[in-house]
Amino acid sequence: MSTGWIIAIVVLVVLIALVVVLYFLGKKAEKRQAEQQAQIEQYKQSVSMLIIDKKRMKITESGLPQSVIEQTPKLMRRAKLPIVKAKVGPQVMSLVADEKIFDMIPVKKEVKAVVSGIYITDVKGLHGKIDMPVKKKGKFKAWVERMQEKAGAKSVK
Repeated sequence: MSTGWIIAIVVLVVLIALVVVLYFLGKKAEKRQAEQQAQIEQYKQSVSMLIIDKKRMKITESGLPQSVIEQTPKLMRRAKLPIVKAKVGPQVMSLVADEKIFDMIPVKKEVKAVVSGIYITDVKGLHGKIDMPVKKKGKFKAWVERMQEKAGAKSVK
């Protein structure tokens, strides 16, 4: 056997081992996520709150309780989380919003939110509907659409 074939076989075996390890790690992470979601569903409650401010910030700067900051992994402390500062009853609290609903949360308005601990999972407007923010198009996409209109072509969606 030539050296090229031996190297190719070794690389192939390593790649197969890597795929198998990633498969089992993915299964384990999926189970853990399902357990966390079940726990969130178990402890959720509806609360009316006045949203004061919302930002994406590091967990160390967020104003969350020190016990929460200590429990987070070291790598997650550098990541920016969607933090919402809200007045719940007489108390001003810092809460972590779900990434999916962070853009929907209106600032300086009263909302009815589904909260599980310090985690906001859903938001509904208390007085009327919540307006979805309109996403701006990038400069390149807007330019392409203008060029297509000038050329008489239909815009690609």
